[in-house]
Amino acid sequence: MANYVLVYRGGGMPETEEEQAAVTAAWGAWYAGLGAAVVDGGNPFGPSMSVAGDGSTSEGAASGLTGYSILTADGLEAAAEMAKGCPILASGGSIEVYETFAVM
Repeated sequence: MANYVLVYRGGGMPETEEEQAAVTAAWGAWYAGLGAAVVDGGNPFGPSMSVAGDGSTSEGAASGLTGYSILTADGLEAAAEMAKGCPILASGGSIEVYETFAVM
């Protein structure tokens, strides 16, 4: 078993309280279905900045990432399969899945 970070890009923000409740319920159901595989449910990202090699900064990040979650799975394919049920996909977002490695 290894840990995998799911990095979210895009997706829409619900506009009404009813839509917000439905999206929150969908995320809760997805996390519940994953059970113990959820290492860190993650969070959405807010404002961002980019830092260049020379130390200069600029507003915003080119990647357009919007959040993350961390799961444990038997392999990269298994983690990607788990990602297929993520509610962000229903709102036009996409997910990148990366295996993480302990360095300590």
